[in-house]
Amino acid sequence: MANPFADALKQFPHGGEYFHIDNIENHNVNISSLPYSIRVLLEGALRNCDGFLVRDEDVLRIANWKPDGTRDEIPFLPSRVILQDFTGVPAVVDLAALRDAMVELDGDPEKVNPKVPVDLVIDHSVQVDISGANPEALGLNLDIEYHRNMERYKFLKWGQKSLKNFRAVPPSRGIVHQVNLEWIATVARDEQGIWLPDTLVGTDSHTTMVNGLGVLGWGVGGIEAEAVMLGQPIYMLAPDVVGFNLTGSLNPGVTATDMTLRIVEMLR
Repeated sequence: MANPFADALKQFPHGGEYFHIDNIENHNVNISSLPYSIRVLLEGALRNCDGFLVRDEDVLRIANWKPDGTRDEIPFLPSRVILQDFTGVPAVVDLAALRDAMVELDGDPEKVNPKVPVDLVIDHSVQVDISGANPEALGLNLDIEYHRNMERYKFLKWGQKSLKNFRAVPPSRGIVHQVNLEWIATVARDEQGIWLPDTLVGTDSHTTMVNGLGVLGWGVGGIEAEAVMLGQPIYMLAPDVVGFNLTGSLNPGVTATDMTLRIVEMLR
């Protein structure tokens, strides 16, 4: 089925296309008061509407979001997935098993690939054997790590070479949410000439830190992450949105960190 909201696809003046969510106002909805986070969800539903995974009514349900409205279930198709190694390695094993199954069915195993970009950051299982003042500690620990888990690293290297849309970030590059914030997040993404917001799900509990960049991210379990990798949406209740209106200025001696910690305390 063709996208019923295809008329929302617009051209940038200097090349590239995007889905203009204001077009949905032709369907008797007003999006001017929607929080920006809900607008990102709306753009994703608008762009992916196919009448099957994402239906017309899903799009309109998000467009009609109200602060005190009912919270119905909506589909979310993020543009990428980030994995830490404890949950990421089993996901790659499942893809390898699917390729084996394709061979048994006389199919082409190379057709089994993630549908969206996937980054696996190896950090959770890394151990520190040498510490202290030894200037060679980092290199020695890396050598021990690669020797200790040689089979796993060979497997992940195979995955990166064989699977499309899959990258493995080796140990020593940083912890997963730091790597996500500093290196992987793009805020906006170009997919075959169509620009879209950078959105993701991740299997690390700190995945939501990326929201600080304006990138919409949720933490999920391994099964949900694999579903997204295979092109399926995850389903969730339309979220509540909490906003802070900051006015005035900080008192002398009060830092931005103090203010941030206070806001976090209030949100908890």
